[in-house]
Amino acid sequence: MDRAARLKAIVGGSTGNLVEWFDWYCYSAFALYFAPHFFPAGDRTTQLLNTAAVFAVGFVMRPVGAWIMGVYADRHGRKAGLTLSVTLMCAGSAAIALVPGRETIGVAAPVVLVLARLVQGLSVGGEYGASATYLSEMAGRNRRGFFSAFQYVTLIAGQLLALCVLIGLQSVMPESTLEAWGWRIPFAVGALLAILVFRIRRGLAETESFARADAKPSGFAALLRHHPRAFATVMLLTAGGTLAFYAYSIYMQKFLVVTGGFDREVASRINAGTLFVFMLLQPLGGALSDRVGRRPLMIGFGVAGVLGTYPVFVALEGVRDPWAAAALVMAALVAVTGYTSINAVVKAELFPAHIRALGVALPYALANALFGGTAEYVALWFKGAGWERGFYWYVTAMIAVSLVTYLRIRDTRDHGLIAED
Repeated sequence: MDRAARLKAIVGGSTGNLVEWFDWYCYSAFALYFAPHFFPAGDRTTQLLNTAAVFAVGFVMRPVGAWIMGVYADRHGRKAGLTLSVTLMCAGSAAIALVPGRETIGVAAPVVLVLARLVQGLSVGGEYGASATYLSEMAGRNRRGFFSAFQYVTLIAGQLLALCVLIGLQSVMPESTLEAWGWRIPFAVGALLAILVFRIRRGLAETESFARADAKPSGFAALLRHHPRAFATVMLLTAGGTLAFYAYSIYMQKFLVVTGGFDREVASRINAGTLFVFMLLQPLGGALSDRVGRRPLMIGFGVAGVLGTYPVFVALEGVRDPWAAAALVMAALVAVTGYTSINAVVKAELFPAHIRALGVALPYALANALFGGTAEYVALWFKGAGWERGFYWYVTAMIAVSLVTYLRIRDTRDHGLIAED
């Protein structure tokens, strides 16, 4: 492909990824406002625990989506997988925007909420593998780290956009209105944007890697039988990285409120500001990996995470200045960049083309369901049990597991399986 066509495909794939993750993260961003509509009245921690449980339930569906749509994308093309995933996300967001609250339809309200999150989980499970594979295959060999990093740029941008919508609504709406019905707006917007993305993705070019892929079966049995080492490697390198990402981005907004003592608006602004800088760091990390390799960045994250996670969380317990809190969160996210900026390309480079979408998606989704999706719930469980710092040690331990993996694998920049340039 010429450079213009390659850039058009990367921009098109990235834009769709942004909308997918905006829809996904609206749930977390607005949980503080819609929780009372779906769960019985009680203290704030209990209601948040219920919403975190539903958030985790959505992750249960991600491995299923990764399996089904990973095979689909390997057999029918990356473009077909991307189009199907955004269709499912549209349906889930529309359902959350429209479902009446518990006070109107009783127990059916949380049931619909769970079903909508399951559909969204199915979508995101397939989205990650398809988009990571698509961007990695579309990028040229010498800039593969840089361009594939936009997978996480748009992932973070989706989360950041959800937070910006929250901040905007907080600025123009009274809190009572936002709690009553304003929280529905972002889910409705997400559903409409997904329709637009569907049209964009229908016009994307297919990758050369898929066109040249061997006619070999893509499926769970084939993945485990022929690529067990790569499967295990993806799960282990993901475990600590995804847990750290969710601890310092998704859970951090609530941590600053329920533990740090900040009000919701200030916590949202701290979260949005640090995520914006974090987003800008991703291409820099990807470009650096093109020069020095993927492995040094992952090892840097592992070492910093093991040594710094507990001290950062303890410091955040007592800080009262928003700028100091933002600096601490930012320091942690700089370290996490060593994982997030290159995790997509590392996984894609571990598998041959005929099974790459499934190989990227399924073990990642399993690790995400076990460690990323449960991060909020585990953190709040430790807090409810009276030993909040147990969560800090848990994050540290899982980063240490991933660090061992980073030390043992070969650098995929030099030994990757993406043959096309």
